[in-house]
Amino acid sequence: MVLIGNIIVMALTLLQLAVFIYVLSSWLPGLRESQFGEALGKVVEPVMEPFRKIIPPIGMIDISPIVALLALYLARMGAMSIFY
Repeated sequence: MVLIGNIIVMALTLLQLAVFIYVLSSWLPGLRESQFGEALGKVVEPVMEPFRKIIPPIGMIDISPIVALLALYLARMGAMSIFY
């Protein structure tokens, strides 16, 4: 059971890191259009899409990544409390 918990917690941690890198890549011109940016987008966009449907952008600021990071954090903490 602990092995399954480790895998889930590691996957959620890596997904949090991917969302963070995806957000930072929006500040660098051309990075999202590169192969790395497109591959990262295929991983991160399905996670952030439900939050974008619920939370509208505030002016030019999209806060859905912040909510996605918070949800991933809570999911990771929940998985840690279940498996450890």
